[in-house]
Amino acid sequence: MPLETAPAAAPVRDTSAAARTEARERAARHRRIGVHAARAAVLAGVLGLWEAAARTGVVDPFNFSMPSRIWDQIWQWVAHGTAQGSLGEQIGYTLYEALLGWVVGVVAGVVLGIALGRIRFLADVLGPYVKVLNAIPRIVLAPIFLIWFGLGPASKVASAVVLVFFPVFFNAFQGAREVDRNLVANARILGARNRQVTLQVVVPAATSWIFTSLHVSFGFALIGAIVGEYIGATKGLGLLVAAAQGTFNAAGVYAAMTILAVVALLTEGLLTLAERKLFRWKPADAGDGR
Repeated sequence: MPLETAPAAAPVRDTSAAARTEARERAARHRRIGVHAARAAVLAGVLGLWEAAARTGVVDPFNFSMPSRIWDQIWQWVAHGTAQGSLGEQIGYTLYEALLGWVVGVVAGVVLGIALGRIRFLADVLGPYVKVLNAIPRIVLAPIFLIWFGLGPASKVASAVVLVFFPVFFNAFQGAREVDRNLVANARILGARNRQVTLQVVVPAATSWIFTSLHVSFGFALIGAIVGEYIGATKGLGLLVAAAQGTFNAAGVYAAMTILAVVALLTEGLLTLAERKLFRWKPADAGDGR
C-alpha cells in the first residue's frame, strides 16, 4: 500500500520584519515633516516679530528695516534691475568669482594636503610656512589683491582662493595621515608603487575628510568674493551691499544678504546631494534631520 504523503506546508510569510521596516520609514517621514514644519514656524515667527517690532516702533525701521521692505527691495531689483545691471547678472558675477576661487582653492588644498600627508620630508620643510600663512587674517589680504589685480574678478577670485585653501588643505592632510596602515601595507605586498598607493588607497580613504571641508569652504569662497566686491568692484552682490550702505538703505543691505543666503543654501544642497550619491555605501545617520 503506497504511503500517503502529507501536503507540503505553505511557507509562512514573515510580516514582522516588513512591518518594522514600514514603521521605521513612517516614523522617519513624520520626523522630517515635523522638522520642516518647525523650521518654517521659527522663520515665520522671527519675521513676524521683526515686522511687528518695526511697525510699532520697538526698533527703528530706518536702521533695522523690516521684512516687507526687504521683500519690496528684492522685487524691485528683480523687476527693474539694479544700477549696475540686472539682478541675475550681479548674482552670476558673484557666483562666477566664488566658484572659480573655490575650485582653485580646493584643487590646490587637496593636492598639497595629500602631498604633505604622504611625504614627511616635504611636510617638515613646508609645514611651518603653511602655519604662518594660516595665522595671517586672510580678509586683510583683499585690499592687497585689489592693488595687485585691479577691480576685475581676479582680485575676488584670489580672495576666495586664500579662504578656501586652508580648510581643505588641513582636512586633506589629516585624511592622508589617518589612512589605515594595514591597507597601505597590503597594497605594497600586492606590488603597488607609491603612486598607485596614493591614488588607489590614500585618496579614496581621504575623500570623506575632503568632502567635510567642501561644505564649509564654499561659504568661505562666497565670503571672499563678497568682501572683495565690497572693497572695490564694478559688479556683484558685494557692490550692491556697498551701494545700499552708502545711501543708508538698510533694506537693500538685508536684501543682498538674503539673496546671498539663498544662493549659499542652494549650493549646500547640491553638495549634500553629490556627497550622498558618492557615499551610498555609508550607513545613514539615524539622527540626521535632513
